Amino acid sequence: FQKHEFFVDMTCEGCSNAVTRVLHRLGGVSFDIDLPNKKVYIDSEHNVDTLLETLKKTGKNASYLGEKSAQ
Repeated sequence: FQKHEFFVDMTCEGCSNAVTRVLHRLGGVSFDIDLPNKKVYIDSEHNVDTLLETLKKTGKNASYLGEKSAQ
């Protein structure tokens, strides 16, 4: 899978929990949430549009930052 990097305007644990909830509902993803930097890293076979729409379901401002190279 390609690892994608997204900005999500998360301010608290509740925000990151909302992100976790919508991504679990989508399924087929593994992800890391970087709350202090407001980033979400997602490994998935879903396309970017699907992932972005899913993140926007949290009601937070979300944007796609690009692909993250594997380290």
